[in-house]
Amino acid sequence: MARHEVVGDLRVQQIERKDGRRSWTIVWPEGTVHTEANRFLRLHDGSGTQRTYAYLLVDHLRWLERECLAFTEVQLRYLERYMGILGAEVRMPLGEPWRVGKRPYGRSALSIAAACLKGFYLHQSSLGINGELGRKLDKSRLPSRVERRRSFLGHVKSSLPTNPLAPKGPHRRHPKMLPEGARERLLETVNAARDRLVVTWLADGGLRIGELCGLHLVDLHLREDAACGECRAPHLHVCHRPGNPNRAEAKSKHPWRVEHGIVTGGLIKRVSPAMVHTYFEYVTTEYPRGAGHGMLLVQLHGADTGQPWAPAARPLLPSAPTWRCSPLTSSTPTAAAPCPTPGSTPASAPGSPTSTSAVTTSPTRPGTRWPPGCYGTARP
Repeated sequence: MARHEVVGDLRVQQIERKDGRRSWTIVWPEGTVHTEANRFLRLHDGSGTQRTYAYLLVDHLRWLERECLAFTEVQLRYLERYMGILGAEVRMPLGEPWRVGKRPYGRSALSIAAACLKGFYLHQSSLGINGELGRKLDKSRLPSRVERRRSFLGHVKSSLPTNPLAPKGPHRRHPKMLPEGARERLLETVNAARDRLVVTWLADGGLRIGELCGLHLVDLHLREDAACGECRAPHLHVCHRPGNPNRAEAKSKHPWRVEHGIVTGGLIKRVSPAMVHTYFEYVTTEYPRGAGHGMLLVQLHGADTGQPWAPAARPLLPSAPTWRCSPLTSSTPTAAAPCPTPGSTPASAPGSPTSTSAVTTSPTRPGTRWPPGCYGTARP
């Protein structure tokens, strides 16, 4: 989303907290908090959903201001017309244009906007404001056979919530895959060990870009039988840290902790031999010695050399969901079940995350520092 100054209109305000966390709210042009919006956004405090909902909701509130509509006057057909202005297919006059010069929302953005509007007006209805609209939005439907199979205890489900504002019709069941040879072409194009690490770890590890940029060296347990005792194969721990200096945050929020310099918990993902190889190449050739922040990815050029690398610094790489569709991806929310046991047969695919020979492929030579991630503990 493009950043620009907003004068004389509702705007999203970012709040910096003392512990490094961030929150978002909506304020009036004079700087006072929009009470109704802030009350709803506080329900999602501490999550990335709050930021997304804030920017979607502020656009809707601006539209209400233009239409001179109070919350008590909003009806379902008004919301359907607003969704049509955003890009949804609705059969009604849309009225005066809105968001002139901007592209219409795609299906995913429309679904998120519909969820935001439904949640906002259901919250208003729970406070006694426009209860009729809340009853029209609070609908349910019978689950389909596919939905019963996908959900836990789906055979006992009798109804599922539905959103009358959400886009209708079939949707793409599988995200787009990378074309054949895309990874090899990217590896031929990049000219830094850090960039080769990014391409390899996104492809083999199935990491989101926020998870990758938020990794600390202490999160990497790149040897067998690491001290954490949660996975016998080489692996890493994805930990949600809202106070990272580069603002990178993992979307998953599994509990984790550090005891005696060893990370346990979080989202555990196995590491392929190719990932370990690129890690050793990067740490022994480009990683700065004086970096005190302990994060894995750093900037290599400019005035901020050595500082943590932000997710916004990789505009040429494909999106994270594309990488997570790789057949070599291994994402395990639990620690022990997917990890191979000693004596098990590793996968036959090259670079497979289930291989237990990761450390043997890492380059070491006399006079180089032993990378801290291979111990599974914090740096001294």
